[in-house]
Amino acid sequence: MSSAIPEIDVRVIPPSQRHPSIFGMLAQLEPGRAMQVTSDHDPRPLHHQIMTRFPDEFGWDYVEEGPEVWKVLITRAEGGGCDCCCGGH
Repeated sequence: MSSAIPEIDVRVIPPSQRHPSIFGMLAQLEPGRAMQVTSDHDPRPLHHQIMTRFPDEFGWDYVEEGPEVWKVLITRAEGGGCDCCCGGH
């Protein structure tokens, strides 16, 4: 398994595809693993969506906070996802 943190730079993605792209990556994120999101604005609405849809499943840490670039590290909690045989998805 690679230890590289997957990154998505939403500045190069059309606005209507940004959140669906991020949620697609989150769905593939294994427990204990992280991904980084880079944006041209504070992704606070995304944070709210994640915390509403998946309470206590993801951590949120700002790596860089503007004024032109924001970077956020989103980490799936250990044991995140469901407890069935599907692998937590």
